[in-house]
Amino acid sequence: MQTDNITRSLTTLFSELADGAKAPAGGNFILNSGDVGLLASLDKLSAADASRSVHGGATIAAHAEHERYGLSLMNRWASEGGNPFADARWDEAWKISTVDEEQWSEIRNGLRDEAHRWLEVLGSPREVRSVELSGMIGSIAHFAYHLGAMRQIVASARGPRDGTFA
Repeated sequence: MQTDNITRSLTTLFSELADGAKAPAGGNFILNSGDVGLLASLDKLSAADASRSVHGGATIAAHAEHERYGLSLMNRWASEGGNPFADARWDEAWKISTVDEEQWSEIRNGLRDEAHRWLEVLGSPREVRSVELSGMIGSIAHFAYHLGAMRQIVASARGPRDGTFA
């Protein structure tokens, strides 16, 4: 099937999560008006913030690296085809606990690069099989899940409450 009929929806949703709610009040689909999105939220955090864990769970740095890695696989699929997930090493990101400022910057920049590359892929019509389309849509839901998980770890990463921005 062709994605040309849904590329605008895919890019609108992913862009909102990654780069913020840009539509006027009431015109966003996932985030509240005025929400800067995941990438700018992470830029506000120090390495110490990114190294925090709640109740022994994963750190923000681990979540961000997990997302970066997942999007790198999606980008690899888009450019090379095949199944880059067959030999994926998902466990590596979850080993990250403490990061210094340089490491935290590398993770954030890598996530930003992969997210913007993926946004370009989502906006480029292509022929896909049903499983591939499900993976593309799932990548948006997965990104949203991790945005929420990270925002639960550190309050300063959270977006505005509904109704607090015009």
